[in-house]
Amino acid sequence: MSFNDPFARLPEAASFTVVSTTVTGGAPWSIEQYSGLFGVPGGKDVSPQLSWSGAPEGTKSYAVTVYDPDAPTGSGFWHWAVADIPATVTELPEGAGDDTGSGLPGGAFQLPNDARAARFIGAAPPAGHGPHRYFTVVHALDVDTIGVPADATPAALGFTMAGHILGRAVLTATAETMPG
Repeated sequence: MSFNDPFARLPEAASFTVVSTTVTGGAPWSIEQYSGLFGVPGGKDVSPQLSWSGAPEGTKSYAVTVYDPDAPTGSGFWHWAVADIPATVTELPEGAGDDTGSGLPGGAFQLPNDARAARFIGAAPPAGHGPHRYFTVVHALDVDTIGVPADATPAALGFTMAGHILGRAVLTATAETMPG
């Protein structure tokens, strides 16, 4: 596992709280959050339940991202990106990141992840590669809409958000696939 910090060169932002009934920070994902689409036995590609509180004053919308900086790609792997979550929303149900975004609030939309699917893709670290970290981040933004097209990449979303982030709530989960 690498120890790179995906936030090291981003603008400073206030901290607030994100919790989940699906996973505890620092703990492994359950099998539901592994990727059946990428062939992990029992994997279901179910996005985690998320609840957040304490966002900075002036928050007008949120974005949610799930990123694995330890993927052996040279650029990590974006598993999920949701933009334009209204400021009145402080929770996403488990499974909100399905193919249709059925659990997302009105106005919010999913961007294509690194598998080019506009949905949540679960963990699938290569067998024997060691533990991977999955940064689930709720970004509090100072704009009602971030203004990226629905087919933008999560990296383009991050670049566009950089000057609009008021706060960042981070929950880190892990996953590992054993050889054999």
